[in-house]
Amino acid sequence: QVQLVESGGGLVQAGGSLRLSCAASGSIFRGNTMAWYRQAPGKQRELVAFVTPRSRTNYADSEKGRFTISRDNAKNTVYLQMNNLKPENTAVYYCNKFPVGNYWGQGTQVTVSS
Repeated sequence: QVQLVESGGGLVQAGGSLRLSCAASGSIFRGNTMAWYRQAPGKQRELVAFVTPRSRTNYADSEKGRFTISRDNAKNTVYLQMNNLKPENTAVYYCNKFPVGNYWGQGTQVTVSS
């Protein structure tokens, strides 16, 4: 069964931190580069970061030094540690393969207040 379940979002003040988790089915996770994406109100979905099966990482320029993506291959789970959050990081965050697959989970809402 194809499954992507994101969690860990919430409301946080600017400068705060959150850790997002995404539990994926093996058919999506195993052997694939996994990524976090986000979609802010009125904007297109964008790539935030990705991690290869061997844990090489890449980040959007705006998040370098503040966000850390990681994966646990034994748990089919990908994480996003977000530090020093800014109001412009407010969005629904999704995980998926990179390049994207056709199936999306429900996402997790991140709201950063100023």
